Amino acid sequence: MPNRIPCSAERLDLLLPQMIQAISEAGAFHLARQYMTEKRVRILEANDSQISSSVIGNAGLYEQQINLKDGHLISACSCSQPEEPMCRHCIAALLEYHRWATHQAASRSSARKDSPSRPQTNHARDPSPLTLQSSIADIKLSEILKFVEWLQPAMKAIENEQPLPPPPVIDAGEVSAWVLAIKSLEDRRRETEDVLATLEAELRDRKAYAGRLTQQLQASMEELKTAQTTTQGLEREVSTYRDTLKKLGELTNEVAQYDEQIRMAAREILEKGSHFDKVATSFKEVTEALQAAAKVTP
Repeated sequence: MPNRIPCSAERLDLLLPQMIQAISEAGAFHLARQYMTEKRVRILEANDSQISSSVIGNAGLYEQQINLKDGHLISACSCSQPEEPMCRHCIAALLEYHRWATHQAASRSSARKDSPSRPQTNHARDPSPLTLQSSIADIKLSEILKFVEWLQPAMKAIENEQPLPPPPVIDAGEVSAWVLAIKSLEDRRRETEDVLATLEAELRDRKAYAGRLTQQLQASMEELKTAQTTTQGLEREVSTYRDTLKKLGELTNEVAQYDEQIRMAAREILEKGSHFDKVATSFKEVTEALQAAAKVTP
């Protein structure tokens, strides 16, 4: 959902970095400034009241839409960061737009300072239409010649990836616009190269990270195989213990049966012992009676 922030600035280029920092989280502003410094921000379309941009974040490419409407700054981003009132990507887009607008203003001011002063026109004698057309044609031709002379070393500098030579001194016009367009294209090319270098560095880092993850995965697979082998051995041992316990149970049942038989035999022996005691007692009584009878007989 878009975020709405009260804003007193009449144009987006009037939002200074200090003003943006004042309404941003410290961590989000720090990351946004880092994104801008590393050339991760791309302004797709912008004017005084709206910005369409994209930012290369740490986890992918995100798109932003920022509008200045009815005294409110409305920002929306395709990311899911919980930062309030603006995410790091919208902050980076505002900082990059301010940098770009400041650079454009400085370029226009420098072009006005470098352009030669126009000679004062003598109104007492106006030139004829033919003379005026010849003068304009000569000026345009001279500018084109200056542009062509500058274009040759400029193309060599672009081919050799070197800085462009100083632009020719040309009045503001179509030819001057050509020079500014070439300079703008060269600036964009360099920014693209910087972004590409950053992406390549990130790609190398991610490849290295993926390599480390692959190594860790292989090590984990080896550990898993070892654990599976150990588990299989433990399962065999458990099966052996189960068989042993089963046999012990069977032996216990047999021992219980033998115990019962032994108890029965013991009871029988006790009963027979009691009978033998009675017989012995009877024999003892008979013996005593015979002894008494023997004593009585003369």
